[in-house]
Formats: sequence, structure tokens, C-alpha cells
Amino acid sequence: MRLDLLAALSGGMISLQARINGELSHRLNNGLQAALISFGSGLLIISFVTLFNPKIKTGLRNLRGAIARKEIARWKLFAGSLGGCYIAIQTQIVPLVGVAIFTVASTAGQTFMSLFVDRIGFTGGGKRLITRRRVLAVVITITAVLVSVLDRIEANNLSVLTVIAGCTAGLLVGFQRALNGQINENTQQGFTTSLFNFMSGTSLLVLLVVVGVLTGQYELVPLPQGPWWIYTGGIIGVIYISFASSIVQHLGVLTFTLYSVGGQLFSSLIIDIVAPTKGVSISFYLVTGIIMTYAGVIAGGVSGSKTRRPQSF
Repeated sequence: MRLDLLAALSGGMISLQARINGELSHRLNNGLQAALISFGSGLLIISFVTLFNPKIKTGLRNLRGAIARKEIARWKLFAGSLGGCYIAIQTQIVPLVGVAIFTVASTAGQTFMSLFVDRIGFTGGGKRLITRRRVLAVVITITAVLVSVLDRIEANNLSVLTVIAGCTAGLLVGFQRALNGQINENTQQGFTTSLFNFMSGTSLLVLLVVVGVLTGQYELVPLPQGPWWIYTGGIIGVIYISFASSIVQHLGVLTFTLYSVGGQLFSSLIIDIVAPTKGVSISFYLVTGIIMTYAGVIAGGVSGSKTRRPQSF
């Protein structure tokens, strides 16, 4: 299958996971606990797969050798902690604004961050120039965020801080993708990269939950008995990270992000139509914002080439 189609499919996974984790958060009334369940279940799944998959163990040996040769810094192995923060924000925001608005807001953060990590070659796949088309893509997606939430801001039923939080989540996942690209370059195995992501992300979330409980900020509640699909966020995350860490090396972070956004926006709109979060509706402004974000995909172009130099800054 073509890499661009895989990138778009991975974007659809993000939207689906956002709806699932948002529903779990709503039923628990505790976003941080929902994030821990999502990440923790993903860790259990990838750990089980590791026991029976020699390729993952080979990836671990490859990474161990790369660390010994100082080809990758140890701190980069904690990329999953950024994913943990992303899921924590996601589980808090989606029940409030729905999948589509969260997607548009996080997209702005992703494209902004991706522009710079590509420029410094942080993915491990080499540097990619900041072209005017890429800058235009970022400007369009940021504008699309403002358009998407315009009616809700005017009606005073959407906090600006909520939108900023969504954008921040996008910044985090954009940087995480770059780090995962470097990890995957050394492991040569996407599921090995997933393993490290879920280990560090789950560790961070456990720490946050423990601190929250000890300080009285959170109270753990019993898990809801159903429906079954609210517990599938972890497995989707395992598949997504494996896809993304492999594809981003070849496409670059920005190009991967733009393709991924296409699938993410389309699926988020469908989800909010077919299975909306309570109180969420599809407005003209939201649809316009989604169309504008697609325009950003087109404006950004599809070339991840490191050799082309059109109108670079």
C-alpha cells in the first residue's frame, strides 16, 4: 500500500481513538484515569506481542547497540511521555468540544511543530527546507482553527483555553513523531518503537495519577462495565505508533502530518455526525474550517524531498 494512503489511514485512527478515549473519560468523569487506561492497555498489548515476536527483540538489540555507540541520546527514548501528555489532553478536551474541533486545533499545532522539526532534520531522515508552500500550509491550518470555533466563541460556550490546549496537544505529538522517527531509524522495527512509547507514556501517567490522588486532585473510580469498545483506545494507539514511526522517516514530519490530517479530518467529521459527543453539533463554521485545513494540505504539497529547493527561506 502507498505510504500516503497509510498516513491518511493513521489519521483516521487518531480520530477514532479520540472518540473512544473521550467516551471513556466521560463515563469515568476523570480524563487522567481514562488516559492511563488507554496507555496502560496499549503497554500490556505490545508487551504480550513482544514475548512472541523475535523482530521486536531484534529491534531492542539494535537500539541497545545504537545507544552504546552514542548514535541516539537516551532522553529521546522518552518520546512516549509526550504521547502520554497528548492523550491526557485529548481525554479532557474531546468530551467538551467533540472530535472535529479537537482535530482541527491539534492539527494547527502539529503542522506548526512539523515545519521546524523537518527543517532541523530531527526525524533522522535528513533536513527538509522550509518552503513558502509549507509556511502557507501552516498559516491556513491556524486560520482554519479560528474559523472552526468562531460561532462557539461568539456564543460564549467555548473557552479559548480549550482551543489552546488542543493546539498544545498538536505541538506535543508533532515533536513526538520526530523523536519516534529517530528511534525507528535505529530499531528498524515499528513495534519496538511502540514498546518504548507505551513504556514511557504509561510511566508518566502513573506518576501523574499517583500525585493527583495523593494531593486530593483526583479520585480513582471503578471501571464502567461497557460498552466494550471504550477500552480499545490502547490497541489503536499501538497500531498507529507503529505506522507513524515507520512512515515519517520516508515522508518527513510535515508531509506525513498533512496526509494524516486528510484522513483525520474526514473521519472526525463522520464520527461527529454518526456518533457525536453529547452537546456537540456540526456547524457551517466547522465544515468551513475543515475545508480550509484540506486547502492547507494542498498548499503544503506532497513532496518530502530533501533535494528540491523551491523558494526556500
